[in-house]
Amino acid sequence: MTPEPAPAAARRADCPLDHRIEAATGHDVDTLWAYRDRGVLGPPHARLVDEHRELAKAQTSVTFHLKLLNRLTSGEFPVDAAWFERVDRTVDQLEEAADARDAAARKVLAALEPIEATTAAPLQSEGTLTTEGTLTTEDQAALLAIAGGAKLYEHLLTGRLSVTAASGTRIPYAEVRKLEDAGLVVRDTGHPLHAGQPVALTDAGRAALLAARRPPTTQVPKPPALPGAWPSAPPQRR
Repeated sequence: MTPEPAPAAARRADCPLDHRIEAATGHDVDTLWAYRDRGVLGPPHARLVDEHRELAKAQTSVTFHLKLLNRLTSGEFPVDAAWFERVDRTVDQLEEAADARDAAARKVLAALEPIEATTAAPLQSEGTLTTEGTLTTEDQAALLAIAGGAKLYEHLLTGRLSVTAASGTRIPYAEVRKLEDAGLVVRDTGHPLHAGQPVALTDAGRAALLAARRPPTTQVPKPPALPGAWPSAPPQRR
């Protein structure tokens, strides 16, 4: 039985934390990697990308050994002493790769959570609604699209989240998460993400959207009454 080659440097492996990174930073992972190579990221984001690269390498190793194990058990090779030895060795290597991946994922989370906290801080202090009870333009557009029906999907292979409205409008996941945190939209988690979780307005969301679209009411000042016009006060007798 010929030994399998080491994992080759292929394209970047998709990791389970990719969608959280994209939601927190507002950029896809490939863009973040490119920015890191150009040296334009600040220290927190640069650290996140560095840790994510280690996670991607660890995920590549897990995928390689898993595929190798699948091949060994596919019936392609004769089941003999060499086969058992190779399967045992591959299982051990897969376990080591999974441990390394989990350790790398913890480091990514340690770098990601401060960025998520910074991103969520303005939302918690200011909220989606302004102090006057109005919505931003982006919030209004998202709520209008969701009002016609929308679903949140997770890609089976990449784990990335995307929101598509019935009108065909794509809504950034970060925007939907912000509205959800503000209690303006809700997801039906009874449906699996890969099949699409319906996203709908809450009562508060409908009220906020209605208030934002209602024209402001202004009181028109009454013109001053002309002298002698009814119902002006009668002149006092001398």
